[in-house]
Amino acid sequence: MELFKYLEMYDYEEVVFCQDKNSGLKAIIAIHDTTLGPALGGTRMWTYDSEEDAIVDALRLARGMTYKNAAAGLNLGGGKTVIIGDPKKDKNEALFRAFGRYIQGLNGRYITAEDVGTTVHDMDTIYQETSYVTGISPAFGSSGNPSPATAYGVYRGMKAAAKEAYGSDSLEGKVVSIQGVGNVAFSLCRHLHEEGAKLIVTDINKAAVQRAVDEFGAKAVDPNDIYDVESDIYAPCALGATVNDSTIPKLKAKVIAGSANNQLAESKHGDVLYENGIVYAPDYVINAGGVINVADELYGYNRERAMKRIETIYDNIEKVFEISKRDNIPTNVAADRMAEERINSMQQSRSTFLQNGHHILSRR
Repeated sequence: MELFKYLEMYDYEEVVFCQDKNSGLKAIIAIHDTTLGPALGGTRMWTYDSEEDAIVDALRLARGMTYKNAAAGLNLGGGKTVIIGDPKKDKNEALFRAFGRYIQGLNGRYITAEDVGTTVHDMDTIYQETSYVTGISPAFGSSGNPSPATAYGVYRGMKAAAKEAYGSDSLEGKVVSIQGVGNVAFSLCRHLHEEGAKLIVTDINKAAVQRAVDEFGAKAVDPNDIYDVESDIYAPCALGATVNDSTIPKLKAKVIAGSANNQLAESKHGDVLYENGIVYAPDYVINAGGVINVADELYGYNRERAMKRIETIYDNIEKVFEISKRDNIPTNVAADRMAEERINSMQQSRSTFLQNGHHILSRR
């Protein structure tokens, strides 16, 4: 891998390699862009096949966080960490404390959080060495489980998408097919049920499906049949890449709006949805409730303030649709353009020299 060539191509700022022989720490912190503020992005622990795979994943995820945070209207840039190791076998206190010291050494340029393979307990351990971590235990002023916040944001974004497709943001009587009924999707089901939507659900976890059937009167279907059902809105809330060459021709819904990451198998599928008149709410815009929620911790967590901010996902989705119409482009491209326009605007307005710039206050 020609690392500097890759960094230059997508204009990354910094990559930090963290090594601690005693604890076994091997981590890569990628900071993509700090135009809007310090880079916020989680720490992923995974058994990568190679060090190059780990580097590529850190870089890809960091850039994604720049766009997600910018599109959410947060004053935060994008970064990400990957720790090479088996989260089931290789964790220890010394590893996360060593990692916390590396974060502290960045002096606030990067703020971490929980991600795949890491837990609240791991964040608490990191917190012993640095204040630049979110998603810690509620006892330390955390926002707690992010799933309800993410679900509420998806619900708000879905209403905006319904308005675009059907002329009204009411979901009463709308049939919503939901793929995956995990923590986020179950909370989403509650919001939809309370508004009077009709639910069709599927999941490989039969107990999760039965819970949705019992509590919300949902109709259950086999995982392979979810694409063929008659519905108004398709909500992918499990795996990514479920919007692809084989599924798009089956979908009856006029709206795609869900919590899953990387819903389009390829960018070209955004073009196909656009050409077919299907309203797509881009994943990293609609599922930003979780990151908006944890970002509020940086100011001393206030749930009411955080939820008010999450409600603006409705407005962000509407803005994506406006840009899509303005530039005659698919909504996935419009979402990127919205994020880029905000970053570029701030780059211009921040040209004024400040001897001592404003920084987010630490909690310690």
